[in-house]
Amino acid sequence: MSELTFEQMLEDSIKTIQTGEIVEGTVIDVKPDEVILNIGYKSDGILTKHEYTNEGGVDMTQVVKLGDTMEVKVLKVNDGDGQVLLTYKRLAADRGNKRIEEAYNNKEVLTATVSQVLDGGLSVIVEEVKIFIPASLVSNTYEKNLAKYTGCEIQFIITEYNPKRRRYIGDRRQILNAERAELQRQLFERIAIGDIIEEGVVKNVTDFGAFVDIGGADGLLHISEMSWGRVENPRKYLKSGDVVRAFIKDINGSKIALSRKFPDANPWKDALLAYAVGSEVTGKVARMTDFGAFIELEPGVDALLHVSQIAREHIEKPSDKLKVGDSVTAKVVDFNENDHKISLSIKALLPEEEEEVVDVAVEVDEAAEVVDAEVVEVAEEATGEAPVEAEEVSEDTVKKPGRAKKAAAEVVSED
Repeated sequence: MSELTFEQMLEDSIKTIQTGEIVEGTVIDVKPDEVILNIGYKSDGILTKHEYTNEGGVDMTQVVKLGDTMEVKVLKVNDGDGQVLLTYKRLAADRGNKRIEEAYNNKEVLTATVSQVLDGGLSVIVEEVKIFIPASLVSNTYEKNLAKYTGCEIQFIITEYNPKRRRYIGDRRQILNAERAELQRQLFERIAIGDIIEEGVVKNVTDFGAFVDIGGADGLLHISEMSWGRVENPRKYLKSGDVVRAFIKDINGSKIALSRKFPDANPWKDALLAYAVGSEVTGKVARMTDFGAFIELEPGVDALLHVSQIAREHIEKPSDKLKVGDSVTAKVVDFNENDHKISLSIKALLPEEEEEVVDVAVEVDEAAEVVDAEVVEVAEEATGEAPVEAEEVSEDTVKKPGRAKKAAAEVVSED
């Protein structure tokens, strides 16, 4: 048997490796973008940061240190410079695939940090396996801005597992829906009509009201229940994220009706005293119809000023004299406590002397008509002619009706 040379014995003592093999190495040098490992081969192995993890911006000096041992996978035995190229992330991904498969089959809830926000959703990494969560599966409500999830730790389940296409889909919405269903069950066990919700959170505002999260379920705060005062546009009154205090007005199956019209704040409670018949009040024109104007005396208390009570003279519609926002002073002429109706009159506040002047003017007009009639009658008796000719006789009087009115005024004064 021939003796082995030193070189032969050295070569025999060094193991052989091949592409795809899993080997164990010891870190002998660390740089920010790569690690050198002694893998027991004639050449050292090179592990770049790109083959270490899928996460960007990694500084290798911060994640490994001299003397660490780690399992890696051989990518290439000779990179052309006599060095062995290694990968850690692909070995981890192979193992991660099995982990993801188990989670998929068992409907297991996984937890991971959002590594990237994409146009259509979020990307997370579980044991070096990239999992995509579509925007529609990120939340159980519409999410306009996904950027807020950057760096956040979230929970999800795997709903699609396709290692051949490297397609892994996660779903966070199912978890949120399940959590909310449990909260809703617990909520309906303890709530009752009349309960006060101290901190409801407005989730969405519509033309007809707002949906408020009361801790496990949404309640509808209808526009008519938002305030004792008149609310024209819910979006100007509330916005998403607002915290509101309300009480449960009704529960119908899974539907909850809310109200902010607390009885102790009802402005009609003391309205009978504040707006008694005969009292003088001031308010602002809130809205108008063809038959009158509604005057807001205080939030929640409106009174009707009928078109016939706006002015002495005849007006066709309220807008001939008023406009929304005008300040109006009027007299309360009727109060219906049961129907919460108040009637006002501006005419009722006109001074008495003005009424007398108007009455005298009416008497003068009536007397003038009598005098004119008498003039015509006298002319007919004096001439014995037809009424047409009598009109000619009284033509001067007709052309100058002031004379008749003057005479009539004298008759009135004599009376």
